[in-house]
Amino acid sequence: MVTILATTAMRISEVSGLRVGDVDLSRGLLHVFRQTYPGRGGLVTKQTKGRRRRTVPIIEPLRPTLVRLTAGRPGDARLLLGPRGGVITTATLRDATGWDELVRELGHEGLVRHGLRHTALTWMADAGVDLHILQRVAGHQDPAVTSRYLHPDTQAVLDAGTAFSAW
Repeated sequence: MVTILATTAMRISEVSGLRVGDVDLSRGLLHVFRQTYPGRGGLVTKQTKGRRRRTVPIIEPLRPTLVRLTAGRPGDARLLLGPRGGVITTATLRDATGWDELVRELGHEGLVRHGLRHTALTWMADAGVDLHILQRVAGHQDPAVTSRYLHPDTQAVLDAGTAFSAW
């Protein structure tokens, strides 16, 4: 779950909603159609936030994980299951990973699970992915919303200055 979140910029509820058939390894795409999250009376599965279907690229470091998760499984099976066989929610992810202790030990106490979405979008931007593509991957209608997710590091700012100087 953590690897998928940090490499796709998907929401936890969207990854929880993934089915094996949503993974297109031959084309290198994840098809995001639905989200699953805790609601009144139990789990809710419905369209994505904003009701927009989208595709997200599968980067090579993620491919082996997805190959393992899809191998020999029916297309309608949930891609990921929690430690007891249920849906992974943000609370399940927190508990299963010991998230609070882990980020404290790493010295990143402010890192929340949704921060992995910011991380993925920032890494994509640092890799040179254009804003309009980032917007599409994130499922945002407004590029200003996508921009709020990007946190360039100091080196990216220095590189921008070098590029501008060369120009």
